[in-house]
Amino acid sequence: MSIILGIDPGSRVTGYGIIKVVGNKTEYLGSGCIRVVDDVLANRLHNVFTGVSEIIRQFAPNQFAIEQVFMAKNPDSALKLGQARGAAIVAATSANMPVFEYSARQIKQSVVGKGNADKTQVQHMVTHILKLNKTPQADAADALAVALCHLHTEQSMIRLSGQAKKTVRGRLR
Repeated sequence: MSIILGIDPGSRVTGYGIIKVVGNKTEYLGSGCIRVVDDVLANRLHNVFTGVSEIIRQFAPNQFAIEQVFMAKNPDSALKLGQARGAAIVAATSANMPVFEYSARQIKQSVVGKGNADKTQVQHMVTHILKLNKTPQADAADALAVALCHLHTEQSMIRLSGQAKKTVRGRLR
């Protein structure tokens, strides 16, 4: 069994999504946003850290996946995003969780099937894949997509590992 926490980082709004995986069955556990209104960056980063830490205490995930920083048009925004990512990652590593990072393109490709999908397409597919009754807010849907991307990546690696073992065994006979 795996419980995966996905994070869509932001210095003002950080989305989170938690899924539980048992065998081939994926279950939605929760999602939402950590909203920070403070104007002082240090306080916002502290709120991201404490918010992610609280989610980790509440849901006890054993895997943590986060979106990588993308190159924004505004360098200041990219720096703040990177700092928010850092605060979330420190919360995960403080809880001794492994951290996995994925690009926005990888996440969209994994969930929607194309790397240039827009937010509404991601929301739609997350709602469909997890069989949700209502569409999650955009940042929460993005975080669930991060968790699903990690799940798909992990499953692919397991399948590839199994095929490699079969090939090796076949050669030994």
